[in-house]
Amino acid sequence: MQKIKHYVKPMLFTLLAGGIVGFLIAPYMDFNELQKPFLAPPSILFPIAWTILYLLMGLAYGILKDEEQLQTPERNIYIVQLVVNLLWPIFFFIAKWRLFSFIWLLLLIFLVMVMIKRFYHKNKVSGLLLIPYILWLFFAAYLNFGIYYLNG
Repeated sequence: MQKIKHYVKPMLFTLLAGGIVGFLIAPYMDFNELQKPFLAPPSILFPIAWTILYLLMGLAYGILKDEEQLQTPERNIYIVQLVVNLLWPIFFFIAKWRLFSFIWLLLLIFLVMVMIKRFYHKNKVSGLLLIPYILWLFFAAYLNFGIYYLNG
């Protein structure tokens, strides 16, 4: 049972944190009203993608915790990148700081790359589980900059 807790707790925590931010920003979501760059997916894809990504992030963390490989640097990078992640939609949707949000997203990409490297060094599967996250962030950066550019 303890083994399952190592996986489920960080998955639920990460998903819950994302869900709370999603709930808070919902009244400010203007994605459908914005001009979007080519390749912009329908808005229904975002909650599905983020649910999967938050679960993968939590699982990657849980693997390190279960194998007792989670040390302070890995814990800290996970928490910092999660906080940066959770602040992005507040900047983008509530504050409408589109350019700042893009720069913030570049910071998040850097942090996630560091996290992937540290997690992969400890456990290959844990690091590989984060690959969809970084790929999505690169796509998000494309969308963010495109929206900034097209909506001036």
